[in-house]
Amino acid sequence: MNLDELLKEYSELELQLGDPAVHADQHRARTLGRRYAQLTPIVGTYRELESVREDLTAAKELAGEDEAFASEAAELEGRVPQLEERLRHLLIPRDPNDDKDIIMEIKAGEGGEESALFAGDLLRMYLRYAERLGWKTEIIDSQPSDLGGYKDVTVGIRAKGDEGVWSRLKYEGGVHRVQRVPVTESQGRIHTSAAGVLVYPEAEEVDVQIDPNDLRVDVYRSSGPGGQSVNTTDSAVRITHLPTGVVVSCQNEKSQLQNKESALRILRARLLAIAQEEADAAAQAERKSQVRTVDRSERVRTYNFPENRISDHRVGFKAYNLDQVLDGELTAVTQALIDAEMAEKLAQHS
Repeated sequence: MNLDELLKEYSELELQLGDPAVHADQHRARTLGRRYAQLTPIVGTYRELESVREDLTAAKELAGEDEAFASEAAELEGRVPQLEERLRHLLIPRDPNDDKDIIMEIKAGEGGEESALFAGDLLRMYLRYAERLGWKTEIIDSQPSDLGGYKDVTVGIRAKGDEGVWSRLKYEGGVHRVQRVPVTESQGRIHTSAAGVLVYPEAEEVDVQIDPNDLRVDVYRSSGPGGQSVNTTDSAVRITHLPTGVVVSCQNEKSQLQNKESALRILRARLLAIAQEEADAAAQAERKSQVRTVDRSERVRTYNFPENRISDHRVGFKAYNLDQVLDGELTAVTQALIDAEMAEKLAQHS
């Protein structure tokens, strides 16, 4: 879509959002509002650029009569390329999922109990990061390990403002490797283990239509911590989406209905990801970094405890504040990945 089309769309959105009837449909109003918020920086920068160009023309015409205008013209001349560059950045096609919330799965891999403990450390890191940004988090399903880690945990993360969670955490998918002395190690030797992270944009019901006839729903008795009621009732739910073979299980809630709703929520997110991969080759390439097998050789990031070092192997990012990163200070890491993606997009559209 070119700039003229975006300006026209912006004007139409302004008219629609000014119509009280639109706000009777909350989903439509929210969708239009998000799109309006996306276009506002583009339109604002374009209008500022046009204004500066007009002022520059006027200042140049008057520069011969007054030195003040000559000085103003020189200043305005410097602002034009800055605004043009900003507009060029804003016009780079954005990820359509950037304003979405996410569902994240963290899975222990090789390394046994140590890997499960590391999965717990990653979960805490993301929860603390979300807390710093004022995002809401919710543990949807979990399989705790004996020492307090997680064999598998699924968390929903939702933003409060216009910026979606996906725009910042979509890069987290992949194998995360840890190097440290495990609590189970009596000889003090450093071990390497791994945990896998999968990130999905959360799908609303309007994004993915699921035919109930395509689902096989099995109920079974929950296992693990949770008290007697969890273990003595058939409250756990396993949903199989027959056309794709995708299977989702949930057992965190005591109610079978609540577990079914949670499982459907995860299923919608997975089906949306599958549909987008099939429809968009670029999205498929982008998700190649997601977990295929959680082993120690396939990795996107390494957490080295002896050196207090974190390294992201995709962009060459390295920092020696691992303790702070694990406490939620993820901004520098995520920004390095965002900047790398932007640089790649700019190179493609230059």
